[in-house]
Amino acid sequence: MLEKELKMKELRAYAERIRVKTLEVFANLGFGHVGGAMSVVEAVAVLYGAFLRVDPKDPNWLDRDKIIMSKGHAGPTLYATLAMKGFFPETMLRELNQGGGRLPSHCDRNKTPGIDMTTGSLGQGISAAIGVALGDKMDGRDSRTYVIIGDGELDEGQNWEGFMFANQYKLDNLVAIIDANGQQLDGYTKDVMDTGDIAAKIKAFGWNVIDIDGHNIEALYDAFTAAQECAGKPTAVVMHTKKGHGCSFAEGILSNHHINFTPEQMAEALEKAKAKLAEAEA
Repeated sequence: MLEKELKMKELRAYAERIRVKTLEVFANLGFGHVGGAMSVVEAVAVLYGAFLRVDPKDPNWLDRDKIIMSKGHAGPTLYATLAMKGFFPETMLRELNQGGGRLPSHCDRNKTPGIDMTTGSLGQGISAAIGVALGDKMDGRDSRTYVIIGDGELDEGQNWEGFMFANQYKLDNLVAIIDANGQQLDGYTKDVMDTGDIAAKIKAFGWNVIDIDGHNIEALYDAFTAAQECAGKPTAVVMHTKKGHGCSFAEGILSNHHINFTPEQMAEALEKAKAKLAEAEA
């Protein structure tokens, strides 16, 4: 029990370091997809801190686990994490959204070491993830594919076709992580296209479904552990989050999908995020 408690403390601190680093990346620009990047920080931290088998020295290692950021605009969180893991120098983070740079606004596997799939045309990541998972299974690889999907993306019927396909072909090496933050580009999801009970719907497609608080490190750890132990069907982790979580000027507002901010706002946000980091590391 003590060992797990220590691991949770380690992962909490890791998540706060990722959040600070991601905010620092945004700080150089004065704008960006802050809301959706902040809501997936804990999930990314737990995956890279405890579950993903990857090799920064060999990003294209065939037997690696893969992570596909279907909501490609959350790339900055992934970029910060990859830099911290040693996939590329942290100085490269200054290239976010810069013309000719290697860190575009949406993830691009041809530009950034450690990115497994080009994404950002929302609603299509599930199909790419299914193809990767199916290919690995056909080739006999002991690897897993994780795809992070925004709840707004579920407006796309492609997702539901994918859920049906993955169950039919028993892709138990596939984990869909639904970032259910209740917001999308131009409003609340319930107003744009109400998907209702997401967990119940995906379960009806035959998936193993785990419904959790997406900012709870232990809940995420237990969910990904259960996904590894589930045989014969894919797993969906429906994580309830807050868009902009942990960023003082973005959390709790509707217009936080892509947002402009002042240096003063970011300075305050970083001060508060660093205070949480210090608390987590204490």
